[in-house]
Amino acid sequence: MGRALIIGAGGVAGVVVNKCCQNSEVFEEICIASRTKSKCDDLKAKLDGGKTKITTAQVDADKVEEVVALIRSYQPDLVMNIALPYQDLTIMDACLECGVNYMDTANYEPEDIDDPEWRAIYEKRCKEEGFSAYFDYSWQWAYKKKFEEAGITALLGSGFDPGVTQAYCAYALKHEFDTIETIDILDCNGGDHGYPFATNFNPEINLREVSAPGSYWENGHWVEVEPMSIKREYNFDQVGQKDMYLLHHEEIESLAKNIPGVKRIRFFMTFGQSYLDHMRCLENVGMLSTTPINYEGKEIVPIQFLKALLPDPATLGPRTVGKTNIGCIFTGKKDGKYKTHYIYNVCDHQECYKEVGSQAISYTTGVPAMIGGMMLLTGKWNKPGVYTVEEFDPDPYMEALNKWGLPWQEEKDPVLVD
Repeated sequence: MGRALIIGAGGVAGVVVNKCCQNSEVFEEICIASRTKSKCDDLKAKLDGGKTKITTAQVDADKVEEVVALIRSYQPDLVMNIALPYQDLTIMDACLECGVNYMDTANYEPEDIDDPEWRAIYEKRCKEEGFSAYFDYSWQWAYKKKFEEAGITALLGSGFDPGVTQAYCAYALKHEFDTIETIDILDCNGGDHGYPFATNFNPEINLREVSAPGSYWENGHWVEVEPMSIKREYNFDQVGQKDMYLLHHEEIESLAKNIPGVKRIRFFMTFGQSYLDHMRCLENVGMLSTTPINYEGKEIVPIQFLKALLPDPATLGPRTVGKTNIGCIFTGKKDGKYKTHYIYNVCDHQECYKEVGSQAISYTTGVPAMIGGMMLLTGKWNKPGVYTVEEFDPDPYMEALNKWGLPWQEEKDPVLVD
């Protein structure tokens, strides 16, 4: 069916490669490329011998010209960006230059938030839009016309959240509601890795997200609140009662644009007290800072130094037990009557590890990344431009989730979050 270039070789990329190999009818050939080629070679060694033909390459995804050269030499039908959000724009530039479809799992944010040029645009957006997160869709949405003119598609954010949560929204709007009034996205990780403190995905991205002000969409505008200041409890199926906190999250921005008439969208994530205590302490002493400091004649970025000290998220798989539960609670109207609905997935850390050698956090991102790639390669999702998941027909994506390891469940009249 097609040939995919997969950029990235971390924990999520490992799941993506596994799943592409399982789906060899669609992914006939893949090339795994990363700054560190040995990581790509390790993935190839584990999975070689199946029907999918695997090659590897070295590429610095911060450099457009290197990505362009690789695309021209490999000639893929699709580029799957499973690297860091920092690299979204350079990879999109390369795809435009080469006329190849693009997809990623998270929207753009800059590595250097002190860059004066970026900072000026960011501060203008903060005033105009009303939220101060470093990540937002404006940078990638700006490519819409270019991708339309090139006749190629960019699919943004096909992970779980963002990604699957947006497919749930599109599915609910198509099958359960005439109008959706409120959406609460709940992300619960009931897993235990046994460390005093570790992050389940890239520490830089994870800790930035959690320590930033929270915000939600209500009645046509953003409401921003102090970090972790809105707390709720919820009893999650197969996980139990957990504390969860309101965060800013990227899919709120696109859903507010694409779900007609929605009045409120919130995002909650569960955290244990130990995690929060560690994070506050690290923040108080400056370890979460992205601003370089001079230490013994060398320039270091505190959060990058912290990343080097923390356990690599890719190594958490064998020791993580428990389950995740991620989904969306909707309120709205159908045939003039008020109704509520809940769509969610429960994923078991140990089952994921048995299947692909990773914990559920990487699994729940990697499987939808493969499915997004499949939608583009098979032509089921095909319109030139730049789009998020909820802008396409959700049915083939939702069907694929059930088939490829993330079956979803539905609940009528769920307990609502106050």
